[in-house]
Amino acid sequence: MVVERRFRLDADISFANYARSQDYRLLGRKGEGTFSEVLKCQSLRDGAYYACKRLKQRYDSQESVNGLREVQAMRRLGSHPNIVQLHEVLYDKKSGTLALICELMDMNMYELIRDRRNFLPEGRIRSYMQQLCRSLDYMHRNGIFHRDVKPENILIKQNEVLKLADFGSCKSAFARPPFTEYISTRWYRAPECLLTDGHYGLAMDVWSAGCVFYEITSLQPLFPGANEVDQISKIHEVLGTPTAALLNKMRSKSRGLGLEFPSQKGLGLSRLVPHASAEATQLMAAMLTYDPEERLSAKGALRHAFFTGVRSASQPAQIGDPERGPMGVYGPLSPLGLKEDPPAKAASLPWISAAKPVPRRQKRFQAQGGLAVPVSHPRGGGGPPESSFSSASAFHGLPLSRLRVGGVAPPLRLPPLPPLHASGSGIHLSTLQAQARKAEHAERLGIHYPLPSMARRGGKFH
Repeated sequence: MVVERRFRLDADISFANYARSQDYRLLGRKGEGTFSEVLKCQSLRDGAYYACKRLKQRYDSQESVNGLREVQAMRRLGSHPNIVQLHEVLYDKKSGTLALICELMDMNMYELIRDRRNFLPEGRIRSYMQQLCRSLDYMHRNGIFHRDVKPENILIKQNEVLKLADFGSCKSAFARPPFTEYISTRWYRAPECLLTDGHYGLAMDVWSAGCVFYEITSLQPLFPGANEVDQISKIHEVLGTPTAALLNKMRSKSRGLGLEFPSQKGLGLSRLVPHASAEATQLMAAMLTYDPEERLSAKGALRHAFFTGVRSASQPAQIGDPERGPMGVYGPLSPLGLKEDPPAKAASLPWISAAKPVPRRQKRFQAQGGLAVPVSHPRGGGGPPESSFSSASAFHGLPLSRLRVGGVAPPLRLPPLPPLHASGSGIHLSTLQAQARKAEHAERLGIHYPLPSMARRGGKFH
């Protein structure tokens, strides 16, 4: 441990000296993730402040640095007012250290909403979502999709301007599937990412943006699944079970997953956000369409009635059509010369975070009389997504049974879980095993779960 700390200290001193030789003074660490850390720095040339994203991986040549997807994407997209701008690339050939100097933002979207007790005004939500859809549309029309849209990767400045950040997981839209299966943070992962062997595309970003839309409207995550199976179950609880034809289409693109899902209608989004306008819930539903081929595109979202007559705070009036980018025109689309996915690069660092490093605990909110009562809730993300159905690592923070609202512990109970039946090859889930697993989840949260006497704890997947 002492040797490791000494090595890190030496590396920090070495990088600080290199940064100073490039006219940057490091001021302190803002956040850290599995693959990188973010430092606040100041330019010695003009005194301006920047965010310095230092990658932990070492690179042996300038060519390998120039070939990184993140660097290529930010250079291509950085002129858009709703995408974080890359100011400079610092590469220390001697140590192999790479750092990206980017514009400094105030906070990310998660930090904006995590401690709120009152809902955001819909006008402000409208502005945020319009800016997010503009960034996605510009990115998609330039042949790139993000693959990790979530509140931590959406940056805010002066409570008005929104910018999409962290392109470490981005992919060329011209590449052919299958792609990496465990991409995106689980709570924001589209059904096609969960149910197929990497057969997804641009539409996955729109799904993730729809989840963000709901989260900034309700102040709580829409689908906080504990694992992949639970994630699908939570999607079906809200949106309902898709048709057999759609499930069969997705099943044909998967080699191992052969699950039959119980038929259920779904609660519907309007019941979960009753304070939202009809236009807001309609757009939300269109962005969260189960079938990616029927899902609204980012460009289509910008034309929705929810955005009628609204101009984003980050969009200058003289730019003109927001769907054509900052200069009003697009250059010729061409594939990015990108390498295949690195083996472990699936989830990225929450860009500028003054909070604790991930994983972190999020306060989940329940609407009550126009306010939102905070209830402890785990927040997923940070580091590579898990490659199994284990959910033990997903639960952090205080049990719900220990919290008090108005001095009385809330009598929270979970309804019985509809059984999942197996079909074909792949994962076999009996009714008792599924209920036993659900009981384990509930026990960790301190919630009573009605478990049949025949269902013993410790049921395992075969």
